[in-house]
Amino acid sequence: MAVDAVNGKHTRFGNQRSHALNSSRRSWKPNLQKVTVKINGSAPKKVYLSARTLKAGLKNGSIERV
Repeated sequence: MAVDAVNGKHTRFGNQRSHALNSSRRSWKPNLQKVTVKINGSAPKKVYLSARTLKAGLKNGSIERV
């Protein structure tokens, strides 16, 4: 199972509830992307990042795309 390298986001599990409160198992998956980046000036590395983490990191300068 792939995990976000920066903040550890991974697949979450729970119940899907209908209007009649019937339940069935479902999962929520983060939008993980495999990218080559420098995190806080480290050497370039191929890691999985969620799209949200990548966008925020590029904006604040903590992640640099290679």
